[in-house]
Amino acid sequence: MGTFTLVHVVISLIGILSGIVVLLGFLRGKRLDRWNSIFLIATILTSATGFLFPFHKLLPSHILGAMSLVVLAIALFARYARYMDGAWRRTYVITSSVALYFNVFVLIAQMFQKIPALKVLAPTQSEPPFLLAQLVCLVLFTVLTILAAIKFRLEPLATAA
Repeated sequence: MGTFTLVHVVISLIGILSGIVVLLGFLRGKRLDRWNSIFLIATILTSATGFLFPFHKLLPSHILGAMSLVVLAIALFARYARYMDGAWRRTYVITSSVALYFNVFVLIAQMFQKIPALKVLAPTQSEPPFLLAQLVCLVLFTVLTILAAIKFRLEPLATAA
């Protein structure tokens, strides 16, 4: 299970890092097609592999993983079936940003579980430091998603990078 966990974490980090590049591209009005592909593949794999860990009952992580896969399905449809035409462009930006937010949400939760200094601050993840970190993350992603949807609304030139 250790190797599988490591692979899952590496895929998750690739999804988060490539997602940040994609979001920055949206904010600059650039498509960054290759980065988008890396982001989508890694993020789908992150959500899908999360279901392969042993479990005995439905957990919040399973619900978030399912929500992520639904959002990603919409993103894939907007990007590859509707070619981000018209309103599908904004739909793609929003669903991609939401999928990235879900991954960062989980990253913060994992950091508060695994990093001793953070675990001391919020051992049950219901304490103010954890809630504040998640609130700041939510506000930041809300603002960035709105700005990205505005900045990426016009058809930019495709960029391979």
